[in-house]
Amino acid sequence: MRSLLVFAAAGAIIGGAVPLAAATLQADSGGPYRAYLVSDRDAGPAGAEHAAGEIRSLGGRVAVEYREIGVVLAYSDQRDFGARIRSGDGIAAAGASRTATTPVAPRQEADDAAGADDAGDDGVPLVPDPHERPSWNLGMLQRRPAAAGTGSADTAPRTPAPGVLSRVTVAVLDAGVDDTHPDLRSAVDPAASADCGSGAPDSSPGAWRPDPDVIESGHGTHVAGIIGAARNGDGVTGVAPGVRIAAVRLLGPSGQYYGENLVCGFLWAAAHHVRVINDSYFADPWKYNCPSDPDQRAIITAVGRAVAYAQRSGALVVASAGNDAQDLDAGRVDERSPNDRSGNSAAPVRYLGPDCIRLPGQLPGVLDVSAVDRDGRLAAYSNWGAGRIGIAAPGGDPDGGPDQGVVSDWPGGRYASLAGTSMATAHVTGAAAIAAALHPGAGPAELRALLARAAAPVDCAGPEARCAGSAFYGSGALRIPK
Repeated sequence: MRSLLVFAAAGAIIGGAVPLAAATLQADSGGPYRAYLVSDRDAGPAGAEHAAGEIRSLGGRVAVEYREIGVVLAYSDQRDFGARIRSGDGIAAAGASRTATTPVAPRQEADDAAGADDAGDDGVPLVPDPHERPSWNLGMLQRRPAAAGTGSADTAPRTPAPGVLSRVTVAVLDAGVDDTHPDLRSAVDPAASADCGSGAPDSSPGAWRPDPDVIESGHGTHVAGIIGAARNGDGVTGVAPGVRIAAVRLLGPSGQYYGENLVCGFLWAAAHHVRVINDSYFADPWKYNCPSDPDQRAIITAVGRAVAYAQRSGALVVASAGNDAQDLDAGRVDERSPNDRSGNSAAPVRYLGPDCIRLPGQLPGVLDVSAVDRDGRLAAYSNWGAGRIGIAAPGGDPDGGPDQGVVSDWPGGRYASLAGTSMATAHVTGAAAIAAALHPGAGPAELRALLARAAAPVDCAGPEARCAGSAFYGSGALRIPK
């Protein structure tokens, strides 16, 4: 999150069943309530049960038990609840998952359940139906080098037959996916899709579709199109046409990707045996989470456990490096966090060290993706960092007009040109899906190695100022693996 909208001459930020215990919300005489993520030292079902007991003993409300990883989502109207629960015996980490409060709290614990502002499209660079014309970004993925300065080999990537790709499912954790779009009707698997915007999965029909009243609602549809839009003679073609997509909406009604939403999404994806998980966002409300802060440490712990669980289940987790033109391996400034504060107050300026990490991209084993422009050089907005970036992929240029962006699907059967590391990440997910189809037994480490071996080295000779080898491009520029 958040990709760059492409204007004609300027860019702008736009930003089986899962055994979870769900809860309904109701108005309460107490409040305001705050949400907390509580991780037990036992990262399993017994730990979740123990943590839930500790929460109840302190007067907190249990909303969701993430039993697979020993984590609980709780609510409390007590100002000192975070400190009190952290001091409990057997609690590894606990803290508020957001700074915003809510006047409602869980009514009761339920049984285990199975389980942009496009603002009327104002500012969204919609484009005409491209009718599957060759695109510069797909051309860059060919193993055959593109023509100098064009970034295009004038052909779509060679991919396995759709029947082979249909055996692979990738999860798109994002703002929701419009599976009524002609390019995505055959790609999205309703049985593997859900809404995690509340922290608990809702798999009712269409729950995974974007909410047009929420900021960035078209983002997930655009990402899904890059990954797997069908080759049907119209619209766009994805990197891996024929792949199955588990659409998992993380964006809640407040327009935030809170830690509990991420935890829900990763556990849902793991339960549905996906091979690749696409994460083109960062966890709200903190752009970077610092382990020295108890609340942020609680978010890191909970999301980290969920990501590790998904990885152990066999999924390669792919994430965007971010659009702030910052070195992730150095100190940096954060002027946007927390981004869920009420009113018009400015966010405090935070001066951060390299231990403060972007979630989920900087967690162990996650393939973090930087973006390149049409000339194959690091995009001006892309984050970078030695040892942080895994690979680079086409992200586009927000200042070069729609032809310099990445054209993909938009809700309502439309198309838009966006630029950002979100788009780059989707290209990598599509290529990883192809690798998974060609190598059915490959686990996440093997898929990552296949992508690294196929990547093209980036020539850093000469006076190019924005070339720093692996710090910018990781193992190199993405190419379709064999």
